[in-house]
Amino acid sequence: MTRDGGTPMRTAQFVELEIGGMTCASCAMRIEKKLNKLDGVTATVNYATEKAKVTVPDGYDPATLIATVEKTGYTAALPAPKAPEAPETPAAGDGELRDLRERLIAAVVLSVPVIAMAMIPALQFTYWQWASLTLAAPVIVWAAWPFHRAAWTNLRHGAATMDTLISMGTLSAFACSVYALFLGTAGEPGMKHPFELTLAPSDGAANLYLEVATGVTMFILAGRYFEKRSKRQAGAALRALLELGAKEVSVLRAGAETKIAIEDLAVGDRFVVRPGEKIATDGLVVTGTSAVDASMLTGESVPVEVGPGDPVTGATVNAGGRLVVEATRVGAGTQLAQMAKLVEDAQTGKAEVQRLADRISGVFVPIVIAIAVAALGAWLGAGFPAGAAFTAAVAVLVIACPCALGLATPTALLVGTGRGAQLGILIKGPEVLESTREVDTVVLDKTGTVTTGRMALTAALPVPGTSRDELLRLAGAVENASEHPIAQAIAKAATGALPAVHDFANLEGRGVRGTVDGHEVLVGRESLLARPLPPELAAAKARAESEGRTVVVAGWDGAARGLLVVADTVKPTSAEAVAGLNRLGLTPVLLTGDNKAVAERIAAEVGIDQVIAEVLPGDKADVIRRLQAEGRTVAMVGDGVNDAPALAQADLGLAMGTGTDVAIEAAGITLVRGDLRAAVDAIRLSRRTLATIRTNLFWAFAYNVAALPVAALGLLNPMLAGAAMAFSSVFVVGNSLRLRGFTSIT
Repeated sequence: MTRDGGTPMRTAQFVELEIGGMTCASCAMRIEKKLNKLDGVTATVNYATEKAKVTVPDGYDPATLIATVEKTGYTAALPAPKAPEAPETPAAGDGELRDLRERLIAAVVLSVPVIAMAMIPALQFTYWQWASLTLAAPVIVWAAWPFHRAAWTNLRHGAATMDTLISMGTLSAFACSVYALFLGTAGEPGMKHPFELTLAPSDGAANLYLEVATGVTMFILAGRYFEKRSKRQAGAALRALLELGAKEVSVLRAGAETKIAIEDLAVGDRFVVRPGEKIATDGLVVTGTSAVDASMLTGESVPVEVGPGDPVTGATVNAGGRLVVEATRVGAGTQLAQMAKLVEDAQTGKAEVQRLADRISGVFVPIVIAIAVAALGAWLGAGFPAGAAFTAAVAVLVIACPCALGLATPTALLVGTGRGAQLGILIKGPEVLESTREVDTVVLDKTGTVTTGRMALTAALPVPGTSRDELLRLAGAVENASEHPIAQAIAKAATGALPAVHDFANLEGRGVRGTVDGHEVLVGRESLLARPLPPELAAAKARAESEGRTVVVAGWDGAARGLLVVADTVKPTSAEAVAGLNRLGLTPVLLTGDNKAVAERIAAEVGIDQVIAEVLPGDKADVIRRLQAEGRTVAMVGDGVNDAPALAQADLGLAMGTGTDVAIEAAGITLVRGDLRAAVDAIRLSRRTLATIRTNLFWAFAYNVAALPVAALGLLNPMLAGAAMAFSSVFVVGNSLRLRGFTSIT
C-alpha cells in the first residue's frame, strides 16, 4: 500500500504495557506525555487499570517503550502470557494492597498513643516524649516509605506531587522534633507540652511535631489503601467473563465420547452437549434439536430453538435435548473471547478521571515549598536564630501538609458507600462518583433490568365451551413434563394438583404431546393441529404476536381449545423508577436485542419514549459510543454478559446485582436489590457524595491556606497547628457523616 506519490505507508500495531509505581493520576499523565514524544507513537495510560495502550509503527521494538517508561521513574513490562492450565495466581497488585494494609495497621497502632500523649497533658508522664519518639520513628521511616520513595522519584525528574509535600512535611516535622529532643530542651525529664491556643514566636528548641508527622502518615495511608482497594477491581471483569466458558468438553472420537480440556478442542471437532450443560464453543448443530438459553450473552428472554445446521454460541446453555455440535471457532476467535476484548478495550480507552487533589496540588505544592523556603530565608536574613527560622519554615510545611485532605475523600466515600450498601447500592470508588455529575442520559437494558428476565403467562384465552381452569389444567399437565422455560411458565400458572401424563413426547421444536384424563393434548405451534384456528383465536393470536408476545396453542381431541400467551414481564417498580429518572432531569433510553414490537410495548408500559431495539450483543457498546458522540454523557444500566462492554464504555455503568458477575465487575455501581429504583437512588447518592467530597477538599485546603501566612510569620504555636489540623479533620469527618441521613425514594 502507498500514499499519494508512491511512498509506502507504515502499518500500525498495538502494544500493551503493564505500568508499575504510579501513585496518582498525574503519574499516568507524565508517562503518557513521555511516550507520545517518541516518533510515531500514540499512547494512552490508564491509572485505574495500570496499563498503557500504545499504537506504534509495525516492527517497532517494545523495549524502547519500556526503557522510556523506566527513564521516567516507573516500571513497565509486556503482559506475561498465561498458560491455560495454570491456576490463577494473585495479581501483583494484591501484594501492593497487602503491603499498604500492613503499613496502615502499623501506623494506626503506633500513631494513636503519640497523638494522645501530645494532645492530652494528663498522659504526659516523665519520659513521654522519648516514648513518643520510639513509637513515631517506625511510622515516619517505614510506614511512610511509599511517600518518601515517590517523592525521591519525582525529585529526580524535576516534578512535585502530593507525595512530595507529604514526605517533606513528615520528615521536616520529625527532624525538627529530633533536633528539639537531642539539642534543645524538649528532651528534659518531666517536660510538658501544654495545649495552648496562642500566637507567639518560638525558637523551636522545646517543640515536638511527632503527633503531626505520625497523624499525617496515618491519614494519608488510609486514603491510599481505600483507593488501591477500589482500583484492584479493574481487571476482574475479564476474569469473570472468561469464567463463563465450559472447562471440559465431551468430544466424539471414533464413535465414542472422550472428555478433554476445553483448550484442546480444535476447529472441526464434534462434541456432545447434554441438557443443562454449557455449549463449549461456537459451532454448528450436526444432530439433535433443543432450546438454547442465550440470555447471558444476547439478553434475549426467549430460548432459541435450534436444529441441524443452526449456529450456536459458546457459554450458552442447552435447555432441551441432546445436541452434537461441530466446532467452528475456538479460543480467541469465539464470541465470548471477543466480548472479553470489548470489555478490555472499553476500560483501557476511558480517559482517567483526574483527582481534584492532584489538580490543585500541581499549583499548591510548589507554592507551599516556595513559601517555606522564602520564610526560612527571610528569617535568617532578618538576623533571627537559625532555630526560629527553621521552625517557621517547618510550620509552613506542617500546616500545609494535607491531614484533612487525606480524610476528605475516604471518609465521604466510606460513609456514602456504607449508606449505599444499606440501600442496596455498591459504589466502587471516587472515580465513579465524578462521572455521575454530568450524566444526562440513562440507557436501560430491557431483559432482567426493566423486566424480570423470566417468562410468565400473561393471558389464557379459551374457546367457548372450555373454561380457563380446564385449559390451564390440561395444557399445564403436559407442559410440566417438559424442561423448556416457556413450558415451565405455563405449568407454573396452572393452579392445583396437575393430573398425570401418559405417552408424553417432545415433537422436535414444534411442541409437546401427551395423554391427560383420556384426552390427547397438544401444546405448541399452530401447525400441530389438524385444523386451522377459529377466526376469533386467530385474531387474538395475531394481536398478541404484534405486541411481541409468544403465543402457544393448546388443543385436544383434534380441536383447538385455547391460546396461552407468554411474555417477559415488567418489574412492578420499573415505571416508578423511570419517573424518578425523569425527575432528575435524565433522559431514559431502552436498549435491547429483542425485536422492536417487544421493546416498544415494554417502553410504553414504563413510560420511556426513546427505544433502540434489535441490537446485536457486540454492538451495544457502539450504541453507547454513538450517544456519546452526540454530546451526551451516558449512564448504562444492565445485567447480562452482553451488557458488560457497554457498561465499561459508558461514562457511568450500573449493574443489577441479580445479573451476571461480569456485568457487575464491568460497572462502577452495583444495584444489589435488582430493583431499578435503586438506579435512581444510586445517582442521587453518588452526586450527594461527590458534593460532600468537593466540600471536604475545599475546606481541607482552605484551613491550610488561611494558616500559611501565620506560619510563615513564625506565630504558629505547634499545638495550635495541631489543633487547626484536628479541627479541619473533625469538620471533614462531620460533614461526611451527614451522608448517613440520605434516604431512598422507595
